[in-house]
Amino acid sequence: MTDSIALSKVPWAGHLDEPDFLARIYDLQKMPSTDERYSNAFDDIYQHQVRNYDWGDGWVFTDARFNLLHADDDEFLRLLAEMLHPIVRPDEAEVAELLAAFNEILRVDGFALFAKDWISGHAVYGWRRNDAFHGSSPELRLHERPLTDPVVLQEHLTRIRDGLVADPAATISSCKSLLESLFKIVLDQSFIDYPRADDVPQLYRKVADLLSLSAESVPASARGSEASQKILRTLVTTVGTLAELRNELGIDHGKSERSAALARHARLALNATVTVAEFILDTWQERLDSGQLSGPA
Repeated sequence: MTDSIALSKVPWAGHLDEPDFLARIYDLQKMPSTDERYSNAFDDIYQHQVRNYDWGDGWVFTDARFNLLHADDDEFLRLLAEMLHPIVRPDEAEVAELLAAFNEILRVDGFALFAKDWISGHAVYGWRRNDAFHGSSPELRLHERPLTDPVVLQEHLTRIRDGLVADPAATISSCKSLLESLFKIVLDQSFIDYPRADDVPQLYRKVADLLSLSAESVPASARGSEASQKILRTLVTTVGTLAELRNELGIDHGKSERSAALARHARLALNATVTVAEFILDTWQERLDSGQLSGPA
């Protein structure tokens, strides 16, 4: 990995000066200087890399004070994640390119960087083992649902999770595909026929009829039911608009130009998808539990 970074000439400190970048990870004021004129690592690095730049590009990977060639996995992964921090590297396209390159190499050792948090629409990265993700985002608790086989939906979620920043256009397409698969699963397990050519909005309307989404939502409250109906009507719009977003920014129709989708567009699609999917799954479960629908065979 260190060789790849050095050969790519990627400025590992991004938009920051190198001592400012490293100070986000290490207490440079308490680390020793290699230059007798200075009492700490921060001043030492500032002199040689900001004032003079006489150590070269990849010095940090061979500097014994940081020991990155032999550091623990967590320490080295923290450095990589910090290289992608929006304060360090605000250009989303550059972050996506680096993320893909880092994860391609990390995959061999069973690790991956992923968006664990967000600041003003920009991802903040953490790391995990590829077999240890529990799905804090997105998470639909598929194992708790009345699904005969949740694998298809889980595969969509995995693609969404992995591409949220690295491939926003593919993520948007996967969001649409997740809803399409979910609607078909609900209809199939309820033995409801539908034309295979039905698009997502058409499938949603059939699911809405099956689940009686147009019926009184809050039986004990007329006003509550009316308010719920307004929200339900926005679901129809959301589903249709998500399909339109896929058409404009997704990857499904062989466009002649690169998609303009960014991570914030993909996250918007994800949030809309999870809102719709959770409501459908929760309502389906309630209808099954109450005996209004028959369960999957």
